[in-house]
Amino acid sequence: MGIGSGIALFVIGAILAFAVNLDLGGVADLTLIGYILMVAGAVVFVLSLVFLLRRRSVESTTRTAVDPANGAQVTTRRTRDNGDTVV
Repeated sequence: MGIGSGIALFVIGAILAFAVNLDLGGVADLTLIGYILMVAGAVVFVLSLVFLLRRRSVESTTRTAVDPANGAQVTTRRTRDNGDTVV
C-alpha cells in the first residue's frame, strides 16, 4: 500500500505542478503544492521500498539432551525470525 500511495502522491503533485494553470488570487500556489506532494510521494515510495526489501534474519537452534530420570532423548527446536520466537 505504501508504494502505491507514494506513486499516487507523486502523480497528483506532478499534475498540480505541471498541468494545472489556475490562478487562485494569491491564496495558494498550486505549483508549490505540487512540488511538495511530489517530494512527499518520493519519500513515501523510498521508505516503502526500504521496509519491503529489508533483510530478514532467521535463526534456528536445535538442542538434544538426555533426560536423567528415564534416559529418554529430548530434542528442543526453536526458530527466531528477526528476534521474535516463532516456534
